[in-house]
Amino acid sequence: MNTSAYYQTKKKSSPVGKWIGGVAFTFLIALLGYLLAKVPGFDHIGQLACSIIIAVVYRQFAGYPEIIRSGINFSSKKLLRIAIILYGLKLNMSVVFHDGLGLLVRDALIIAFAIGVTIWLAKLMKADKMISLLLGVGTGICGAAAIAAIAPIVKSEDEDTAIGVGIIALMGTVFSIAYTLLYPILNLTDIKYGIWSGMSLHELAHVALAAAPAGEDALAIALLAKLGRVFLLIPVCFIFIYIMKRKNKNSDEAAKVEFPYFLIGFILLSFLGSYVFGHSIHLPAGTLDVVANITTWLLTAAMVGLGLNVNLKDLRTKALRPLIAMTITSVLVSILAYFIA
Repeated sequence: MNTSAYYQTKKKSSPVGKWIGGVAFTFLIALLGYLLAKVPGFDHIGQLACSIIIAVVYRQFAGYPEIIRSGINFSSKKLLRIAIILYGLKLNMSVVFHDGLGLLVRDALIIAFAIGVTIWLAKLMKADKMISLLLGVGTGICGAAAIAAIAPIVKSEDEDTAIGVGIIALMGTVFSIAYTLLYPILNLTDIKYGIWSGMSLHELAHVALAAAPAGEDALAIALLAKLGRVFLLIPVCFIFIYIMKRKNKNSDEAAKVEFPYFLIGFILLSFLGSYVFGHSIHLPAGTLDVVANITTWLLTAAMVGLGLNVNLKDLRTKALRPLIAMTITSVLVSILAYFIA
């Protein structure tokens, strides 16, 4: 078959086939990211960041695969929302309310500080406002999941969302490794070190990586501190909905600020995971671990879809200053958390 005939065949392929092909393509790159994350050196970066890197590199050398755009868009939008809903199972509300109310107040301070300082630094440095906002939210709350939840509310472009997620994943890994190196020389008890890690690091995985060397008690309190920040994602989303509606109240944009209904699913699964599963309903052993793995793969495939929208030329011009602002903020958050832990 010559090139022209092959192209015509591709053009005539069914919309369903293109959709399936696009979704499968995002999972293929997610698989490659998973395999790359097994390679020494890349194992500290993680599957999510590795997959985004592969997606961005693919886009630069092969271009955007337009013929399967519908499936890629489905992954980057629909699968992303499903992943956030399933992410709710990671939040144990009963533990947060019972043991973490004191931590919750400090978590709220960390979140407000991270978002406020990042936005202020971005303004000072004339950095891209949207990427900086996403990085501030990701730094303050729970990394990629927070960025993914806030992005549709603030009308972030897919490229900006992917840039934010990529930066937060990479920088969070750097900080978590730095924490493990600092642990032996810091004048902190294991519990205080765990609280410090949980209040200041970016992702749940980063907190677990940093806190594990201090022992099981440190890891438990670190995850509790982190879960408090995850819990606060809910009110933060509603605050941003209010801000966006106020900002656009005199324009047609006000009507376009849609309620993120996936947050209802997030809250519902958080409630079920906290008060139903394992209590009145007993799930088969390992079920929640399976769901956690599915969540990771869905989130990774979604981020691949976003990563395919990233243009490295724009990345160089748009991402450097937000990266600097976010790095400074992360250092300041670590210092603040150290003193209030």
